[in-house]
Amino acid sequence: MSARSYWESFPRSDVEPDWLEPLYDAQAMRAIDRWAIEERGVASLELMEQAGAGLAAAATAMAPEGRIVVVAGKGNNGGDGLVAARALRGDGREVEVLLVGEPGDLSRDAAVMLERLGEPAPVGLSAGEGIPADASLVIDALLGTGASGEPRGAVAAAIEAIRNSGVEVLAADVPSGVDASTGETAGLAVVASTTATFHAAKLGLWIEPGRSCAGDVRVIEIGIPPGAPVTTENGLIRDEVIEQIPRRLPHSTKFTSGRVLVAGGSAGLTGAPCLAALAAARAGAGYVTVCVPSSLSVVFESRLLEQMTIALPDSGGGLTPDAIEPLAAAAAAHAGALVLGPGLGRAEHTAAFVRGLLDAVSMPVVLDADGLNAFAGEIDAIGGRAAVLTPHEGELGRLLGVGGPAVAARRLHHAREAAARCGAVVVLKGNDTLVAAPDGSVAVSPGATPALATAGTGDVLSGVLAALLAKWLDPFTAACAAVRLHALAGVHAAVRHGAEGVVASDVIDALSAVRG
Repeated sequence: MSARSYWESFPRSDVEPDWLEPLYDAQAMRAIDRWAIEERGVASLELMEQAGAGLAAAATAMAPEGRIVVVAGKGNNGGDGLVAARALRGDGREVEVLLVGEPGDLSRDAAVMLERLGEPAPVGLSAGEGIPADASLVIDALLGTGASGEPRGAVAAAIEAIRNSGVEVLAADVPSGVDASTGETAGLAVVASTTATFHAAKLGLWIEPGRSCAGDVRVIEIGIPPGAPVTTENGLIRDEVIEQIPRRLPHSTKFTSGRVLVAGGSAGLTGAPCLAALAAARAGAGYVTVCVPSSLSVVFESRLLEQMTIALPDSGGGLTPDAIEPLAAAAAAHAGALVLGPGLGRAEHTAAFVRGLLDAVSMPVVLDADGLNAFAGEIDAIGGRAAVLTPHEGELGRLLGVGGPAVAARRLHHAREAAARCGAVVVLKGNDTLVAAPDGSVAVSPGATPALATAGTGDVLSGVLAALLAKWLDPFTAACAAVRLHALAGVHAAVRHGAEGVVASDVIDALSAVRG
């Protein structure tokens, strides 16, 4: 069975799994709003009143005292800010409203809220003006969910004024300058401490660089009834995904618990495959075999106690195409999952080994590290022969031929493109790790800890993922569960060792505790 047919052998469902919290893009949110107003008879002004009231409550929690400045744009996001200003004034708070643009340019609903605000009338914010120095909080109500592209003119000047103020910021729905659908920032963007987002979380609030702009995301109910006939292919990974991992039963054996092969290692890079193998075992694989260069096999045998080793033909400490046949035979005998890439090195003969091996094996393959580098600029050549790819931004940039910075600027776009082109699930690593499927579905990690920013933790993730694939989880679920298990293990390790003191083996040691 090829990797592509392995992916396609699992039926897709239109129902979002209960371990994914739906994340909506701008188009979906517009459809939900339209349904609530046109089909369920909810007045648009009432939705705005509820949004503004929730925004005011969030502002009070953030700044119990002091002056609050509301910077309002001309659209409905500005209307939300005007409602918040009225509610805060009703509570006796000192509120200054800075309206960007002319009152006559306001949207219909925002104009109504400006009239309801009453005296004192708001004053304009021009490019040369700043936020009052004595403010305790700024409410950013400039741009809403539907905004995209680079802010310009007075809006751009207002964003710059907010950024330069040094005052804590509460964003209304989405920080201005952040694309709610993608997390991209085309120019300047507001950096908020908290974002009060309305009805449901927006996809762009969880994806970098938008994630760093959003701060703490709080969902505010605004009176939209449940049951909107709007689906989303995006979701935030919940801890409940770990419950999808099959457990060992009284009659289980080391073979039925999942068999994992790890192919990797080269001179100077023997640690990576060892970490992947140990992680696979801690994640529940019952039988792990490490396939390594023959000239280095004694190194691996001295480091690995519970795992088997297979010595393969090599040249200068790196695997060669002569290793394909014996490794394929081992793969046929194991029929579990294969991690291909940790510590392989980048010699041309090793890259040829990787490309040839994908043609020779039929088990699900996790392509990682130098396994990915073997296809630099040729992602289409993978052709569905791997089940999951686990690149960081630099590796995905090399695969797509665009460079790491381009990937960092448009993480969602490039993760989806890569998954569609290679016919496999792509796990784009980061604090906002994205799990992108070939059908366009995307799951986002809610994050973990800076402790995972250390060498070897990517190898740990690959080992965990292979263990779950070997238990016959579908690739998308396996990737999501591995990402969450890995993240929680990082948090557990950081509690014990401190974020600066964690090493990859600490994360492996924590896997059992967080899985339960």
